[in-house]
Amino acid sequence: MTDSLIEFDSALLEDGGKGIRFDLPALGEYVTGFVVRFKGNVHAYVNQCAHVSVELDWNEGDFFSMQKDYLICSTHGAHYRPDNGFCVMGPCKGKSLKSIEAVEQNGKIIINIASVAK
Repeated sequence: MTDSLIEFDSALLEDGGKGIRFDLPALGEYVTGFVVRFKGNVHAYVNQCAHVSVELDWNEGDFFSMQKDYLICSTHGAHYRPDNGFCVMGPCKGKSLKSIEAVEQNGKIIINIASVAK
């Protein structure tokens, strides 16, 4: 692994379950990203609401709505599609979360944190 790649075991992510957070030092000391599984696929994003730069999860790793169909900002209630980060409801409707390149292969989830634009 290089410094720009982060790796997790695939078994750690349940479909619609808790996400896994990770640091994004290139974006700042306190900036994190997260990865979730939705409908069998993994999706990674910068952990910042598109409305105001606050973290989405209300408890660490809790990103999904109760119905497990949207990612929700705990501060403003914005609803994002888990498959593409597009905001469908809330103060940032029409905007999107910043995506991070993530692939799953050989029982591993590999996240390329260098793919995040500053």
